[in-house]
Amino acid sequence: MTKIAVISDIHGNKTALDEVLKDIRKRGIQRIFCLGDLIGKGPQGSECIQAVKNNCDHVVRGNWDVFIQAPAENDFIQWFQDRLTKEDYKYLASLPFHIDVELNDCLIRLFHASPRSEFERILPFHPVEKQLSLFENSEQTGNTKAPDIVFYGDIHTTFLRTYSRGILCNPGSVGNSLDLTSASYAIIDASYGHPAIQFIRVDYDQDKELEIARKADLPDYEKYKNEIVHAQYRNA
Repeated sequence: MTKIAVISDIHGNKTALDEVLKDIRKRGIQRIFCLGDLIGKGPQGSECIQAVKNNCDHVVRGNWDVFIQAPAENDFIQWFQDRLTKEDYKYLASLPFHIDVELNDCLIRLFHASPRSEFERILPFHPVEKQLSLFENSEQTGNTKAPDIVFYGDIHTTFLRTYSRGILCNPGSVGNSLDLTSASYAIIDASYGHPAIQFIRVDYDQDKELEIARKADLPDYEKYKNEIVHAQYRNA
């Protein structure tokens, strides 16, 4: 296991996910870890869950994967809930909070947003102290050795920073990228010792994805379109 692909934040965009999975396989990478948010925003949540189940070795839960299991508070959330199967809900409920993996004597920790919660958003412009807190143990992760490398999702933006404590990395988003409009993921490569990290960008057919969304009567279609085509966050 010298190479691992790390994907995150698919958000029901099966068109983007298919292209990313194809790119990963072309590179001969056999192991894929997913940092959550399989569903929401995009039209094909159930299909994305199935593709992740079939292709990913480890998957952690994201904030959407958590709150979609609670009773809907509005019609927007209800739309996505109505399109998931009982098996989908069972799978989402089974997902762990985090993954720890040893690679060439390096402890890599992967979670969705922070070591404390799937809902704690830490952005690149936040203070360094807040970013360094991503290396901390918590009740969720357990009192273990501190990680050397941390991967997290949630912010839909590629991000890599090296500190004395270790390396902090966000692979960006497969289905709802908000830095560039192409899908993104990361590769961990431990072929030559200490793990190296590479970002990959993958173009996909945005018109095809938007046509699927339109035909499905996706709620807040225009907001989804702006995110897909212009990387414009709907809550900005």
